[in-house]
Amino acid sequence: MRIVFMGSGAIAGPTLQRLLHHPPVEIVAVVTQPDRPKGRGLKVAACPVKQLAADLNLHVLSPEKVGAEASVHEIESLRPDLIVVAAYGQYIKPAVLDLPRLGSINLHPSLLPKYRGAAPIQMAVANGETVTGVSIIDVAREMDAGDILLQEPVAIDPDDTAGSLTPRLAEVGAELMRRAVDLIRDGSVTRTPQDPTVATYVSKLTKADGRIDWTSGAEEIRNRIRGFNPWPACFCEIPAGSEQSVKVWKARVEPGDGAPGSVLETGAEGPLVATGEQALRLLELQPPGKKAMPGGAFLNGHPLPVGSRMG
Repeated sequence: MRIVFMGSGAIAGPTLQRLLHHPPVEIVAVVTQPDRPKGRGLKVAACPVKQLAADLNLHVLSPEKVGAEASVHEIESLRPDLIVVAAYGQYIKPAVLDLPRLGSINLHPSLLPKYRGAAPIQMAVANGETVTGVSIIDVAREMDAGDILLQEPVAIDPDDTAGSLTPRLAEVGAELMRRAVDLIRDGSVTRTPQDPTVATYVSKLTKADGRIDWTSGAEEIRNRIRGFNPWPACFCEIPAGSEQSVKVWKARVEPGDGAPGSVLETGAEGPLVATGEQALRLLELQPPGKKAMPGGAFLNGHPLPVGSRMG
């Protein structure tokens, strides 16, 4: 099978490698995003899949718009049997999707139809889910709405973050995609339509989504801290009125009562902060321009009197 692989994010890497070492498959090209400015210095850098493809000496295409006429012609010239998509990051027009004789399939890191959209891993953790998974679907005109070829659940551990969960989903997705490709090649694949009436959607996250709302319950805030680790990261001003925000990387729910955002205690493990329901022990924080540190070490350099307020 001649496959054009389309991907950009790190979660796509294991799938590319799995297919590359699968004898019935030939990766004729990797289509990925153009180099973009990244990091504090905004240096132009390649995305994870482009770096991996270059290391593997694969043919790489990185069009600004994959649906542009020149890009469509170039992919058509490769005579793909199948297009495989994983965390590509661009809308793919029908002119591209209709090129391969066996269609186009996509890896989505959720149990569809739940969590369609751009941030399924982060929001599954942030919402306190205990199970998520991976779906292999046909690429449809509507986002993540294609028929389901294969699905596999993956447990979310109580202390998982989006960062710790993503590699597990990537490995499960890689094996699931290999199986789906074999089923398509053999003509034995079964397609199950999604039920649109139970579909849920998650939009692309922004930095503002990480702002902590202390009027929410402690467990809800803790889950968002987990879900938004490593990005966009939860933050608040410490103390209230400060011009600089502090990132909160780890927290624990504890008993406590007080005005939401008020400091109830400054123990050795870090400050205990009242929320809308119970309290939250801030176990790991990161001041601006510094590395993350334990809550107790943070208090040594940033004293917080009991009764002071978080922003």
